[in-house]
Amino acid sequence: MQMFRRILVSALVVTLCAPAGAWAQQQTHVINQSALDQAVQQRVSHDQADREALRTFLQNPAVKNVAAKSGLSIDRANVAVSTLQGDELRQAASQARAVNQDLAGGATVVITTTTIIIILLVILIIVAID
Repeated sequence: MQMFRRILVSALVVTLCAPAGAWAQQQTHVINQSALDQAVQQRVSHDQADREALRTFLQNPAVKNVAAKSGLSIDRANVAVSTLQGDELRQAASQARAVNQDLAGGATVVITTTTIIIILLVILIIVAID
């Protein structure tokens, strides 16, 4: 009976281990390491560009003026820029780029631009508080 158990256990071990080895040899990667590295680097570059757009936005004299009149801190907003990520970062940067472009093009600051500035500053400060 003991001999039968040893044979059975040995057969089970061989059976369970054999497919694992075959599976490991057949496994292929969907993406290679260089493509993965490139994708990560591209994402980091986009995030850095988005943060730079927000910092440029915050340094604009018109934005500083609106923030001062609204009682919002540009320094706290600058700190919050580095904590933004994902969709929040992309959306805020997109809005900041639009305002930067309007202000750089000599467009006058209208209520819509002022509203966007205030909303962005509030979002950045809320993120800084969290």
